[in-house]
Amino acid sequence: MYSDSTAVVGPLATVAEPHSWDLCETHASRITAPKGWDMVRHEGGFSSSTPDDDDLTALAEAVREAGMRRRAPEPEPHGYPDYSPAPQRPARTGRPGRTGRRGHLRVLPDPPN
Repeated sequence: MYSDSTAVVGPLATVAEPHSWDLCETHASRITAPKGWDMVRHEGGFSSSTPDDDDLTALAEAVREAGMRRRAPEPEPHGYPDYSPAPQRPARTGRPGRTGRRGHLRVLPDPPN
């Protein structure tokens, strides 16, 4: 509950929520709240529930569907199976590669006294 400045440590959420993390039992017991925030902890244990048959069946079906959606092999370029593009130039050694983008970090001068 970000707007209430309250950190809640409890069982795993069943829906995705912003500003939430799934923690193991060790980290859930050691986490602290930011200064000025309230911490609410679930009093029960954090048992690791085992998936039921419906969950396992749904997972197996999802994996099966993903495997069936594989892309068809792409045709050979220009229809020639042994066609290969022109060789690439070797990289220049000793010089860093250019990304074509300016860095987002800058060095600022010391402020005047």
